[in-house]
Amino acid sequence: MSNFKYDDFIVVLDVISRLMQVGEEFCSSKSEVLQESIKRQSVNYFKNYHRARLEELRMFLENETWELCPVKSNFNISQLHEFKFMGQCRSPSVSPSRQAVSSSSPAQDELSLFQQFLQEGNPFELPTEKEEETEDVLASNGYESDELEKNVYQEYDSDSDVPEELKQDYVDEQTGDAPLKSASRETIRSKKRSDYNLNKANAPILTNTTLNVIRLVGKYMQMMSILKPIAFDVIHCVSQLFDYYLYAVYTFFGRNDMPVPSPSLPTHLGRDVGPARVVGPACLYESSGLGLISSRLRTTLNRIQENLIDMEALGETSGVHGAAEDRKEKVPSPHLSQMVVLTNSGTLYGLAQRVVATESLVFLAEQFESLQFHLDTMMPAAKKPFLQQFYSQTVSTASELRKPIYWIVAAKAIDYEQMLLLMAGVKWDIREIMSQHNVYVDVLLKEFEQFNKRLEDVSRHVRIPLPVSNVLWEHCIRLANRTLVEGYANVKKCSNEGRALMQLDFQQFLMKLEKLTDLRPIPDKEFVETYIKAYYLTENDMEQFIKNHREYSMKQLANLVNVCLGSHINKKARQKLLAAIDDIDRPKR
Repeated sequence: MSNFKYDDFIVVLDVISRLMQVGEEFCSSKSEVLQESIKRQSVNYFKNYHRARLEELRMFLENETWELCPVKSNFNISQLHEFKFMGQCRSPSVSPSRQAVSSSSPAQDELSLFQQFLQEGNPFELPTEKEEETEDVLASNGYESDELEKNVYQEYDSDSDVPEELKQDYVDEQTGDAPLKSASRETIRSKKRSDYNLNKANAPILTNTTLNVIRLVGKYMQMMSILKPIAFDVIHCVSQLFDYYLYAVYTFFGRNDMPVPSPSLPTHLGRDVGPARVVGPACLYESSGLGLISSRLRTTLNRIQENLIDMEALGETSGVHGAAEDRKEKVPSPHLSQMVVLTNSGTLYGLAQRVVATESLVFLAEQFESLQFHLDTMMPAAKKPFLQQFYSQTVSTASELRKPIYWIVAAKAIDYEQMLLLMAGVKWDIREIMSQHNVYVDVLLKEFEQFNKRLEDVSRHVRIPLPVSNVLWEHCIRLANRTLVEGYANVKKCSNEGRALMQLDFQQFLMKLEKLTDLRPIPDKEFVETYIKAYYLTENDMEQFIKNHREYSMKQLANLVNVCLGSHINKKARQKLLAAIDDIDRPKR
């Protein structure tokens, strides 16, 4: 049976299941021997089929360039042929006693097989007409059909000479439909600055590979609906399709394999980093205790790698090779296509491809969520915890990949190290109140303006959903604020007037930054303000500050003691405070 094509195998199963249903209704025979034989052969067939599909999925992923598959804005998986069976009144099953209740036509399910075909037809007719229906899911003219949308940013500020009819919502001339709302200029003005979602209809973000995975899930579910005794085996394989897609997206885009200024993360938070050896953004972020990957996501990725990925195929493990049978159930880790370039600063390090990949995974997770009830009704009661855990521990983590994937862009989009070098050249032990902020603030704001412009450029090709732009802005601002504190912690001498200048610089930065983004509250604003204010603390207050503010590194706290209190306290008091810093056990928050 392994030579059967999948569709032919489904037809054979369907016919056999109807024969068994006829036997049960006609003479109350449940055909146990036949059922057991069919179950055994179906499991063997399906495992071989699934193994081939996983290899095929790996090939698709390795050739995927992460370009948009232009589907219509109202795309729904029920429009695909593979999911048509879910809407059919007569859902085939092994026997009436195992038949699932169809939500679409409960009255029909109450009829026996003979009663359903009393007037016309027979149970063995194949619904060929429905299968031959043409799918209507792809957008006929892609995303660039509307010239108004295409040039919307170019004419953002001037539209007085545009006829009113061109400002109205776009209507598709071919269909007469108007669901794809065009962004009129008035709409654009009312939109948030952080929303780069303006010039694209809200069509789902997915790739051809995503669509293939969804179709495959439909095929798997079709077999499960025909032969419910193997439901758990099928659902387990369905979960592996999602697992492998998630693992591929993380492997391709979530690992920071690009050269970074400081490739190794500090193992000790108090590592002394002076102006001559600038700390990279990776160090600043990780040393702050702000984890990019949640423990749940990390556990999920480790589980997938251990249970599904054949690491030996890549030569990544040494020693005794795993059992051949065990390796047969696994698939090698995929490799990103060489056509995908993630090192070009002009494209924000492949942001368009990162968005398509990550958001296609989020879309895939949403489709799995919509199928959860249907899968749950198929799953044997004893195996339901597996399905619940799959959804709670894996499917729900899809959106969490945004953090590590978009952080790689944020960590390189702004030149944080240049800011540290500029801050190192500022004289902070001044003796008069300054009314002009420092140059490094203007340089940093220039970087953010350029970042904003590049986001707009990318959004002309790929829709950037608001949650994505928010994550990007949050990462960039958080890294900038962490870098500011690191710069202040490098100061060797500072007067009261110098501290006031720090406050002036930060307020200028905030004021201009808030004009670029609507993200509120500004991430880590208090982190900077609290550190600057700590320069004014007394010896007793500083001791309490050290105990209460473990979010700062040991070096940053030591700087407060040495620079702020250095001339006001004796050596013994200073040593006491520094010892308090060293003694603190710093769990990452």
